[in-house]
Amino acid sequence: MSIHFIGAGPGAPDLITVRGRDRIAACPVCLYAGSLIHPAILDYCPPGARVVDTAPLSLEEIVAEMAAAHAAGLDVARLHSGDLSIWSAMGEQLRELDRLGIPYTVTPGVPAFAAAAAALKRELTLPEVAQSLVLTRTSGRASAMPPREKLASFAATGATLALHLSIHVLDDIVAELLPHYGADCPVAVVYRATWPEERIVRGTLDDIAAEVAKAPPERSALILVGPALAAEDFRNSALYSADYQRRFRGRDTRAGS
Repeated sequence: MSIHFIGAGPGAPDLITVRGRDRIAACPVCLYAGSLIHPAILDYCPPGARVVDTAPLSLEEIVAEMAAAHAAGLDVARLHSGDLSIWSAMGEQLRELDRLGIPYTVTPGVPAFAAAAAALKRELTLPEVAQSLVLTRTSGRASAMPPREKLASFAATGATLALHLSIHVLDDIVAELLPHYGADCPVAVVYRATWPEERIVRGTLDDIAAEVAKAPPERSALILVGPALAAEDFRNSALYSADYQRRFRGRDTRAGS
């Protein structure tokens, strides 16, 4: 029997992958992060499933639930919000399962930054404006930032920034980014993207802190910063240019062409 780690997506229950949904439906045990997972996703669990909210549990207690299910011959759906590859706390669980010799699988999910970009109806990379996206955060109680991962270093590149779990230090973020992006750089704060209570606050580095202060969102809000958020006068990508030689479309494939 296996533990199936599943990225449950940013919130909306129909934004889970088909594979993730089917994994849940096949597992008689479901462990989920109750403070972050939309409750409607649990409707995919099979009738009679054991459903456990892991929000109040320690790592040891979570692993004990997995080990007990494995010993009983039961597959487990382990749900985390967003995608499992970033800030999911999956790593330490996998380490414990490796130690215990318990097999597992990993199913990716829609990440929060992608849901936020969709809510904004923006592409985060635009030709000659920004071609990189930096996913980062600031130090918090759960973990400190490595010494070399400085926000100012990321900002110096001019890339689009997606700052997670950092809305509580927005004033500090603004102060650190201003020298690199300038006061008129667009900023968007997206709270609970795809949830019914989704809220978006738009502004610039000059005024975003004041705009957010009017109705402060909770800690899970995502901060997006960079010129791509508002750029309109950018060069078209060559991808769809009439004279762009594509490998798979619109090319004369005859010999010698």
